[in-house]
Amino acid sequence: MSELRFICIARPLTFRLAAALSLSILAAAAAGTRGTMAQAPPKEALATGASRLPVPRFVSLKSDPVNLRQGPGTDYPIAWVFRRAGLPVEVIKEFENWRQVRDAEGTTGWVQGTALSGRRTAIILPWEVKPGGGQQTSVALRDDDNDSARAVAHIEAGVLAGILTCDGRWCRVSVGGFRGYVEQAKLWGAYKGEVIK
Repeated sequence: MSELRFICIARPLTFRLAAALSLSILAAAAAGTRGTMAQAPPKEALATGASRLPVPRFVSLKSDPVNLRQGPGTDYPIAWVFRRAGLPVEVIKEFENWRQVRDAEGTTGWVQGTALSGRRTAIILPWEVKPGGGQQTSVALRDDDNDSARAVAHIEAGVLAGILTCDGRWCRVSVGGFRGYVEQAKLWGAYKGEVIK
């Protein structure tokens, strides 16, 4: 089978991404950390929110558009509108039926809980997306969960993938009509070491 390249066509957040990347680089330099990869919270740090589900946790947007508000209620102004169903977001706080979420760029705000789905998705290397749509970094989608397995496709940074399973090191994902394995550390939408069945 020949290799196929997936290209992320819709990049409506390019300016926001460039600003967020600049800020995250400065913040990382100040804090002595790298990247925006989500780190698994210690098991004892997991709290239970109003939904009785763990906080923090990853979810995805059920549909589009989804209004991101400055506070937990319709009286608060809309700060941003998500226009990509399936986009992974991290729930970091809950208040009644409202969820404070963070996206891959680090933007936070509040959405109604009914706008979210427990379906797990991920973005491939969002911290590697290059503004302006030039040649993007890519990752191999492999036919098995090891570095020497055959690549069935190359997935560009910023592409949305559906998570099927993760074993803590590799995730089996679906992108377009292809299924294969990607190293978990190259995804935003699954915590480091998290097992997803």
